[in-house]
Amino acid sequence: MNQQLVNYLKLKREEANLDISSLCENLAFYSQIDSSLYDKYHVKRGLRYSDGSGVAAGITNICSVHGYIIDEGIRTPIPGELIYRGYDINDLIENAEKEDRFVFEEVVYLLLFGQLPTKKELADCEHDLSIHRELPPGFLVDSIMQSPSKNIMNKLSRSILSLYSYDEDPDHTTIEDEMLIALNLIAKMPNLMNGAYQTKRHKYDSASMVMHQIKPEEKTAESILSLLRNDRQYTKKEAQLLDTMLAIHAEHGGGNNSTFACRVSTSSGTDPYAAYSTAMNSLKGPRHGGANIKAIEMLDDIKANVKNWESEGEVADYLTKILQKKAGDHSGLIYGMGHAVYTLSDPRAVILKRKAFELAENTDFEPQFKLLSLIEKLTPELMLSVRGVDKTVCANVDMYSGLVYRMLGIPDDLFTPLFATARMVGWSAHRMEEILTGKRIIRPAYRTNAKRKSYVPLCNRTKEE
Repeated sequence: MNQQLVNYLKLKREEANLDISSLCENLAFYSQIDSSLYDKYHVKRGLRYSDGSGVAAGITNICSVHGYIIDEGIRTPIPGELIYRGYDINDLIENAEKEDRFVFEEVVYLLLFGQLPTKKELADCEHDLSIHRELPPGFLVDSIMQSPSKNIMNKLSRSILSLYSYDEDPDHTTIEDEMLIALNLIAKMPNLMNGAYQTKRHKYDSASMVMHQIKPEEKTAESILSLLRNDRQYTKKEAQLLDTMLAIHAEHGGGNNSTFACRVSTSSGTDPYAAYSTAMNSLKGPRHGGANIKAIEMLDDIKANVKNWESEGEVADYLTKILQKKAGDHSGLIYGMGHAVYTLSDPRAVILKRKAFELAENTDFEPQFKLLSLIEKLTPELMLSVRGVDKTVCANVDMYSGLVYRMLGIPDDLFTPLFATARMVGWSAHRMEEILTGKRIIRPAYRTNAKRKSYVPLCNRTKEE
C-alpha cells in the first residue's frame, strides 16, 4: 500500500466519530446463538447432518463423490471415488498416461458436453480453446494493469466481472451462448491469471513484469508453464504433471462450496460472469480452495521447527503442539488432512502422491515429500490420542498439491488461482445444468432467534437500549 493511501486512511480513522471497536463488541454480544438450539430445532449447520453426510439440495448428472456408505444408520468408510459423468477419475488419468497424452481438454469436453469425445471432437475442442486464449484488445492494460491486486484470486474475480462489459448481450443468453462464454472463460483463465500475477509482482514485489504472447499450439497446462517462465521452457513430463493436476481439480460435485455458490447465484437468473465471479470468491476462502496455501505454510513451519524430519517422535511431538493450538497458526488444524466426504482415501490425493513421488525422487524435494508422507501417517493416530477424535481421517488433495506446484517452479501466489483455473470447468457444467434442470431459485430457510421488542422513539433512547 503506498504511503499516500496509508496517510489518507489514517486521517479518515482519526476523523471518524463512531467507536467501531466498542460497537463490534456489542454486535458480537447481540449475535450470540446458543449452540444447543441447532439440535433443538433440527438445523443442519453447514447443510450437513450430524453423521457428516450432506443435505441433498439437488440432483446432478455431472459428478459423484463417494467416501462412505450408510447402512442401517451406520456410516462405513470406503476408498474414495471421484466419478466424472460416470467415468472414474483413475481411468481417465491412467489411460491418458498409457497413451502419453494430455487429459485436461478431454475432461473439459466430457464435463461440458456429457460424453467422451472422439479423436476429432477432442481436436476441435483443443482448437476452440486455443483460439480463445487471447484477451480482448486493451483488456490487459485497462482492466488488469491499471488496478493491480495483492491477491490474485481477488483480481481474477474482478477480471471475470470486467469481461461482462466486453460481451454484446450477457444478460440474455441461450444455452449456446452460455457454452461459448464457458469455453471462452476456461480458455482465458491462464492468461488472466498470468496477467494478474505479473502485474502484482511489478507493483508490490518490485520485480520485472514479463508478458509473453500466447502460443496457440500449446495445451492448457503447457500454456500456463510457458506464460510463467521467463525462458518459456518446460519438459513434457512437467506439463503432463500440471495437466493431471488440472484434471483432478476440474470438478468435485455440486455440493462443494464454490460450485454450490455458483448454482445458487445461477438460480436467481443472474448473468454468467456474476455467477462465476461468485464461485471464484468462494473458492478463495482458506476453508475451501485456499487450503492449499495453508497446507504449504504448515509444511514450511514444520520444516523450520523440527530438526530431524525423518524422526517419527520429533514430528509427532510438533504435530501434537499444532493440535493443541500451541504451534503452527494456532488453529488446531493439520491442513491437508481430513475431508467432508472422503474417509479411507481421497482419490485425488492418491493420484497426486504417486505423481509427486515420481518428480521428487532423487531430488532436493524428496525429504519434503517424505515429511508430508509422515504427517499423513501420524495425524490419524494423534487426532485420536490428543483430541479423542475416533473417526477415519485421510490426506486430502491439498496435502501434496503445494509441494508439486513448488517442484514445478510455480509461485505460492498461484496455488489457489490454478485450482480456480481448473474448477472453472466444473462451475460451467453445473451452471448450465442448473439453467436446464433447476427451474427454481435456491432459497433455504433460517430460523430466527430474535425476540420481539417495542419500538423506542429516538428522543427516549439510552445506551442501554
